[in-house]
Amino acid sequence: MTTADPASAADRALTHIRTALLSGAYPPGTMLSESALAAELAVSRTPVRTALRLLQDEGLLTIYPKRGALVRELSLDEVREAAQARHALETAGVQFAGEAARRGLRDHLAPNLAEQERALRDDDFPAFARAAMAFHRAFAALPANTVMLDLYDRLQGRQLLSILRSTPTITDRPDTVLDEHRRLLDDAEAGAWTRFAERLHAHQEESHRLP
Repeated sequence: MTTADPASAADRALTHIRTALLSGAYPPGTMLSESALAAELAVSRTPVRTALRLLQDEGLLTIYPKRGALVRELSLDEVREAAQARHALETAGVQFAGEAARRGLRDHLAPNLAEQERALRDDDFPAFARAAMAFHRAFAALPANTVMLDLYDRLQGRQLLSILRSTPTITDRPDTVLDEHRRLLDDAEAGAWTRFAERLHAHQEESHRLP
């Protein structure tokens, strides 16, 4: 058994499980075993337990003592509520960002947009989901407000599941999704936060089919 630092072991377990969820290796309804994950990662059960609790806090899992952790499927209400919270934080990021931060946004996100385009072209939806999450996070990160970013990151699990849930609506219109992302970037760079908020709301409604 490894004697690695518990914090780094927990981080490794967290990354492993989250990546597996993103790839579809653990679909909704899967019951994850703490001991099996520990054996797979060659760590003790303690860092695995820590990772599972963090993922439960993110809304990805429900832990049942002595049984395991159940991979959740988000309800429509949860998708809507998470989208509303993300909308508020991303819009606030654009609203409160300084001009210098906005100026550097396009160069920062250019490789990300290329990654999104490549992933959709290759039908690699997990890769697209990762890139889309990083793209939207960049708006919340603009003001370098650690409290805002911490709140945003706590929504990461729900965001992941909502993106995966949206696979059909996104893959049916890849060019439209990419165009919406480019227009969001245009608005953010210009500091046009009211227009950004309106466009982001429409983008979320269309991508997630929110009534």
